Amino acid sequence: MLVERVPFHLVSAVIAAVLLAACGAKPLPQQSQIPEVGVVTVAPQTVPISTELPGRTSAFFVAQVRARVDGIVLNRDFTEGGEVKAGERLYQIDPAPYVVAFNSAKAMLAKAEANLVSTTAQANRYKVLVAANAISKQDDDNAVAAQGQAAADVAAGKAAVDTARINLGYTDVTSPVSGQVGISQVTPGAYVQANSATLMSTVQQLDKMYVDLTQSSLDGLKLRREVQEGRLKTSGPAAAKVTLILEDGSTYPEKGKLQFSDVTVDQSTGSVTVRALFQNKNRVLLPGMFVRARIEEGVAENAYVVPQIGVTHTPKGEPVALVVDTDNKVALRQLGTLSTSGSNWLVESGLKPGDRVIVQGIDKVHPGMLVKAVAAQQSATTASVQ
Repeated sequence: MLVERVPFHLVSAVIAAVLLAACGAKPLPQQSQIPEVGVVTVAPQTVPISTELPGRTSAFFVAQVRARVDGIVLNRDFTEGGEVKAGERLYQIDPAPYVVAFNSAKAMLAKAEANLVSTTAQANRYKVLVAANAISKQDDDNAVAAQGQAAADVAAGKAAVDTARINLGYTDVTSPVSGQVGISQVTPGAYVQANSATLMSTVQQLDKMYVDLTQSSLDGLKLRREVQEGRLKTSGPAAAKVTLILEDGSTYPEKGKLQFSDVTVDQSTGSVTVRALFQNKNRVLLPGMFVRARIEEGVAENAYVVPQIGVTHTPKGEPVALVVDTDNKVALRQLGTLSTSGSNWLVESGLKPGDRVIVQGIDKVHPGMLVKAVAAQQSATTASVQ
């Protein structure tokens, strides 16, 4: 019987395969991946502190022109929307009945003055006669009383004349202030009444404008404290400046001045009103416009600007941030914040120059973890340190 010989190289290959299978070769263990986080490097800087508040404009002076006597409107002497001066006649109410009343009052006054002359002369004569016992004391007393009554009639007559003169003057309806007159609420031929104080028109002074801003009572308390401590001025050359942002997003060229903060809190909204004053010579601002105002409260020295996304709060409300230390490990820092500025926090304590604050990948790390820090992307942080 013949035995076929197997080539030696095939036998060697089979033996090697068996040995490898017996040894159970294992793959090398994979190294754990170090998480990558985006950071911003902070440095102390001088940062202006400002507060942005919503509000509406209102006229510096608003005067409602109302009827002060009854009568028919004869004329309207102004152009709607035009400029008028203080004391300029706007309407004329039919003066005829008031001219009659004025003349009647003058006549009554003349009669009273004539009676006073007569009673005064009689009282003087009786004074001599009673001294000579030519008349009784009672007659003298009656003469003195008549003189006093006549003098009172003269005073009443003068008051009646003044009243009639005033009412006659009210038939010329004049502007109480200089400004821009609005729509006429009455036309010639209309009947107006003093008792109902018929509204005839409105005059507004628009060369200056108030901006009434809405602020939370908590922020209002902070604002009043800054004013009391002298850090925020409301008068003089150092008065806090206010920048106005119009409805279309443009910035109003004139700077305003902070006037005061209201002392009453609106119970329905928990807010107070802060008033600022702006020049409005070009009539860009109109009453009732919705605006936003930025109040410059001062300057923070050695403050750190940190994107809001990098600042969180503990259950107690304390602001904290995660930073990458020199060993590339995550550390938790408690912060002292001043306020917000746009999409950033202004931090006054808790950080030091060169700290790398984590703003991306915060949810993947925790204090003590080794990380790889890279510069954060601008689009992700929404703000960068200026």
